[in-house]
Amino acid sequence: MNFIDYYQILGVNKTAGADDIRKAYRKLAKKYHPDANPGNKEAEKKFKEINEANTVLSDPEKRKKYDTYGKDWEHADAFEQARRQQGGNGSRFRQGSSRTSYTFNGEEVDPEMYSDFFQSFFGDDMFGGSAFNGGSSTFNRGRTTRPVNGQDFQASLTLNLEDVLQEKSHVLEINNKKFRLKIPAGVENEQTIRIKGQGGAAPAPNGNAGDLFLTFNIPAHPHFVRDGSNLSSNHHIDVFTAILGGETDIRTLDGTVKVKVKPGTQSNTKIRLKGKGLPVYKSSHVGDLIVTLLVDIPTNLTHEESALWNKLKSIRS
Repeated sequence: MNFIDYYQILGVNKTAGADDIRKAYRKLAKKYHPDANPGNKEAEKKFKEINEANTVLSDPEKRKKYDTYGKDWEHADAFEQARRQQGGNGSRFRQGSSRTSYTFNGEEVDPEMYSDFFQSFFGDDMFGGSAFNGGSSTFNRGRTTRPVNGQDFQASLTLNLEDVLQEKSHVLEINNKKFRLKIPAGVENEQTIRIKGQGGAAPAPNGNAGDLFLTFNIPAHPHFVRDGSNLSSNHHIDVFTAILGGETDIRTLDGTVKVKVKPGTQSNTKIRLKGKGLPVYKSSHVGDLIVTLLVDIPTNLTHEESALWNKLKSIRS
């Protein structure tokens, strides 16, 4: 059984945090994206591997299963059921002259591909005289026919920054096929996600439909600059509020908030609005909004205004 090391594909170690994985993925996805490598089959293959690795390692639950089961993480539930039944009732194989059938919670698994894995958990006798009748799928020992899967599709979806503030449903049309897809909050520009079963139809009855690799295009926002889950923006205040203090309404991605300005605030002072940034992809964490306050100096003063400023100047002196 060939093992795919997702950590090696992304160039991170097994203790890498979510930010490290996200940064590594974004760098590699940009390098191997099909748009940057037209007609390059090796780059296309690498791009798929990168997205598959990111799909698993960026999801805490999937990553836990992968760390335990390796490449076969998608069959983790079936393996766990098999382990429990092996340690419990000890069900039996249903054997015929040229065929042995296995059932594992509805999971369809190739025995030639997974026999080493099962033997590592249950011992060499598993394929000689034990089986589990917990579902309806079958394993064929002996001559097996590998399923032929459908073609993978690639598509892009343009979103506004406001669209990634929370999970939203979008209707996609790919190859004349329409379907509704929920886009998780916090997706990033040039991020690609894999949607299982939304690719081409399988050419054979025992195959699976291909997958859809969906890349997001999030153009620059006219008011906010994104840095991961944090946003930054500029906000102008008048000189009187800067000197005397007061309140000002600051724009956020989902409305305005009233903020107090301290007396004597200097231009280019930065304030942080907690939780007013963007959600982290598949996480409960929300970033912040960092606002730079810019003090507007009045121009085109009237004679009376100039006289008052001069008077203030003499008082300060």
